[in-house]
Amino acid sequence: MAMDTPEQPTVVESHQPQASEAGGASRKKSSLNKFSLVCALLASTCSILLGYDIGVMSGAVLYIKDEIHISSVQVEILVGSLNVCSLIGSLASGKTSDLIGRRYTIVLAAATFLIGALLMSLAPSYLFLMAGRVVAGIGVGYSLMIAPVYTAELSPAMTRGFLTSLPEVFITFGILLGYIANYALAGLPPKINWRMMLGIAAVPAIVIGISVIGMPESPRWLVMKGRISQAKQILIRTSDDEEEAELRLSEIMREASTTTSAEWSGQGVWMELLCRPSKPIRRILVAAIGMNFFMQASGNDAVVYYSPAVFENAGINDRRQLVGVTIIMGITKTAFVLVSALFLDRYGRRPLLLLGSIGMAVSLGGLALGSKYLEDSEHKPTWAIALCVVAVCADVSFFSIGLGPITWVYSSEIFPTRLRAQGTSMAVSVNRLVSGVVAMTFLSISKAITFGGMFLVFCGVMVIGSIFFYFFIPETKGKSLEDIATLFEDKPLLTDSTRD
Repeated sequence: MAMDTPEQPTVVESHQPQASEAGGASRKKSSLNKFSLVCALLASTCSILLGYDIGVMSGAVLYIKDEIHISSVQVEILVGSLNVCSLIGSLASGKTSDLIGRRYTIVLAAATFLIGALLMSLAPSYLFLMAGRVVAGIGVGYSLMIAPVYTAELSPAMTRGFLTSLPEVFITFGILLGYIANYALAGLPPKINWRMMLGIAAVPAIVIGISVIGMPESPRWLVMKGRISQAKQILIRTSDDEEEAELRLSEIMREASTTTSAEWSGQGVWMELLCRPSKPIRRILVAAIGMNFFMQASGNDAVVYYSPAVFENAGINDRRQLVGVTIIMGITKTAFVLVSALFLDRYGRRPLLLLGSIGMAVSLGGLALGSKYLEDSEHKPTWAIALCVVAVCADVSFFSIGLGPITWVYSSEIFPTRLRAQGTSMAVSVNRLVSGVVAMTFLSISKAITFGGMFLVFCGVMVIGSIFFYFFIPETKGKSLEDIATLFEDKPLLTDSTRD
């Protein structure tokens, strides 16, 4: 791998005076670069794998339970194991992407998930099915971290929010595809339908793995490796003009000039993050880990995974009707995540995040009320069933407006370049761990405290989350990746959070 290090001092010296102007220059450029959009779309398609699994497993597990004869606890382990095992991929993805690059890490994610999907679809037993979930989970962990990081590093500042939210768009679209696959295949014999539901995921994994090979590498990763000329060419293609590309390169080079080759290669990153973080890095960690924690502690994944059980408890007993209601939920969720993606760069991260989290708290409160009434009532009144359906749709919609897309955007943009891959992988690992714990305990805890009690707990979590977001999440709209770190320096966070 060639090192263009002789170019580095020249670039820094010739453009250093203009580096501070990059943020201002980028704010004048609000058009969406088509090449950046294509690259972001290709990278984000990797996230469709997780979405499809979430959606399809919610229906497939009904038939798996009947054929393999597993208990509710085994169902929880089966569903949640993918999220827990994705923790492995999330932790490994930071170091992997620093070594082999962002692009080939996406290929690795798709290939790993492909193997997992095939194992699950051919599983003759529960243990074999679990083995497939473990492998698929590792692939999901890789994809969840690398897609937003790659997109954030490639995107101009003024459209980074929209482009980096695309992974959540594809997760949501994947969930909808999973629901549709459930509905379309539900009429097949029980020994075949769930295998086809799970096996179809191999098709997008193959397409993703092949298409991503033709994508360019992240310009910031190329600078990390000293390949300045290649980085500049990619920046030219992802900018409105060559002047903007030069300004973006100068900002990247400015940070590169203060970072040693050992730091660029990832050495000492975990030590800096965990053992001796500076105050700004500590604040970044609190913001990133806190947001990922509340994203999953909100119970959104559990609501999606177990929505058929929730609706069945509400009085909808026909399985095809159950799957049909989940399709309505999926369409609603998809529509609102698109709304969030389109307005994220106009209104900023904080307003949409606070709107979404407060809306989730209200929706979960309504769902708790409706569920509790149905649990205590011998007759299932239509208004209570309707309240539960509307509340679930509202909950996933507000999630899609706020926490869903913004968590990926925020986690991938607030870390300095030398820490971004492994810092983001740490935050995503917390995300996966909490998601797995919630998914693997949801049914058991619900049996102890009822669905209504469980949703009331989630409501309380989102109230606390909304308070956390208000005080600890500054606004990053329109700022270059290199300038975002200044938001977390020794000053009140809210000073900068409302400036834009």
